[in-house]
Amino acid sequence: MSFETISVIGLGYIGLPTAAAFASRGKKVIGIDVNQLAVETINRGEIHIVEPDLGRVVKQAVEHKFLQAFTHPQVADAFLIAVPTPFKGDHEPDMAYVESAARSIAPVLKKGDLVILESTSPVGSTEQMANWLAEMRSDLSFPQQAGEQADVNIAYCPERVLPGQVMVELIKNDRVIGGMTPTCSARASELYKIFLEGECVVTNSRTAEMCKLTENSFRDVNIAFANELSLICSEQNINVWELIRLANRHPRVNILQPGPGVGGHCIAVDPWFIVAQNPQQAQLIRTARLVNDGKPLWVVEKVKAAVADCLAATNKRASEVTIACFGLAFKPNIDDLRESPAVEIAHLIAQWNAGQTLAVEPNVRKLPKSLADSVTLTETTDALAQADVLVMLVDHQQFKAIKPEEVNQTWIVDTKGVWR
Repeated sequence: MSFETISVIGLGYIGLPTAAAFASRGKKVIGIDVNQLAVETINRGEIHIVEPDLGRVVKQAVEHKFLQAFTHPQVADAFLIAVPTPFKGDHEPDMAYVESAARSIAPVLKKGDLVILESTSPVGSTEQMANWLAEMRSDLSFPQQAGEQADVNIAYCPERVLPGQVMVELIKNDRVIGGMTPTCSARASELYKIFLEGECVVTNSRTAEMCKLTENSFRDVNIAFANELSLICSEQNINVWELIRLANRHPRVNILQPGPGVGGHCIAVDPWFIVAQNPQQAQLIRTARLVNDGKPLWVVEKVKAAVADCLAATNKRASEVTIACFGLAFKPNIDDLRESPAVEIAHLIAQWNAGQTLAVEPNVRKLPKSLADSVTLTETTDALAQADVLVMLVDHQQFKAIKPEEVNQTWIVDTKGVWR
């Protein structure tokens, strides 16, 4: 059965590029999002997020009437759910957005439809989604009830793309396809092959769910090693970037680069899903999370020490010291502030800093609510001219292009090694 109309639920950093990829292949795509402003922006042929090449593809798709956005689900042949899955309480997965999305599409489902969960989720989430759908549509059969003969096919197919390169990796990277039955997997593979140039690697839904969590946990553990190494090197008065460069000359060593912490909606969140379901077994994964979550506090202590040195050397009052934070995004060259350690650090600095706190973030036009009342968004040149203490948090290309002679400050906390 072919897919004439494809619906993507959630038009954020993953959903919108996915919708655009299908539309670029001439498929009719219906995008759904609860954010009215995002819907209106997309229907003008514009985008509400920063991602290279996405704006061009969306503009063309809308102009050729292959992509249209709505706030409520419409009839389609395939539904892809790409909504957030944050955590709550003691790092427990919050599946409220997935449940809401699933229940919202249930009324428009029909026999022959395919439903795919793309949101990073705990093991068993796809089965739970199928149960929510079955509760609302007793007139249809689902894989947990009818197996291969189900009226509606269901699969879990996580994305594995890098922000800033989404439109390339979405098409080029291999895709893990986890169907609840072999037929579900086959139909999901058929769907993605509309635009996918990478391979569709088939497994079951639970293994696919765990695969996504494993990939991000692996990254988190390796980053934690680099971050912990940076703490040790600071105590030993060793340049951690030089150390890593030397250690990486070993043919079987590949240490990552340290930073101010770990952010984003994946690596900073997903390992907790494994810990929540396996608290006794996931000791290393939990420890890595604690190391990375603790790094922002360590950075703030370094900033406090720099301010103390500044006060001692200049005889300024605390209220006269200006601190400039360079970068707020969770990684370089994007506008995504989700779970960003840089935002947390800027917030903590502004809380205790008696003077002015500046933020330089070339990829956003306004500050998040947590910083709006205490931090001033400014340009690079103004920050370099006004600040007494510089804090490098994100190694954006614009910051790497700053010439050494333009940086005259004595007190610098560089978490990315840009000014080392």
